[in-house]
Amino acid sequence: MTLPIHGAVDILLVEDSPTDALITREALTQARVLNRLHHVEDGYEALEFLRRQGAHAEAPRPGLILLDLNLPKKSGLDVLTEIKSDPNLQTIPVVVLTTSRATVEVDAAYRQHANCFITKPVEFEDMARCICALENFWFSIVTLPPPAK
Repeated sequence: MTLPIHGAVDILLVEDSPTDALITREALTQARVLNRLHHVEDGYEALEFLRRQGAHAEAPRPGLILLDLNLPKKSGLDVLTEIKSDPNLQTIPVVVLTTSRATVEVDAAYRQHANCFITKPVEFEDMARCICALENFWFSIVTLPPPAK
């Protein structure tokens, strides 16, 4: 099976804040990340996207998920738990990207098998550097698992 090429890996951003979603999108653009970004605004929609249900029946399988914890309808931790307990989704790397620095949330995310936990930088330039580092690590250094059949 052929692994996706660097620019072909889709990213799913699960973020309810329009401002944070725009900042993330702009940081990806500034970092010259070629990967397609898909954005959903709540936990239920994230799971529909991942399971290709409803309006997301034709959604691509993302190679990386950027997940906020503070989401409406279904919390990010609940979404993470469902992703990591689903054999069809559990191999997708999940980066928790949230405003929280709370030790209890960091611990909970890793207990639910988050691949990493990043507290969102406040300043745009810092966010752009963070996104650039994420892109370099996940798409240049790491070997991602092949897409599920």
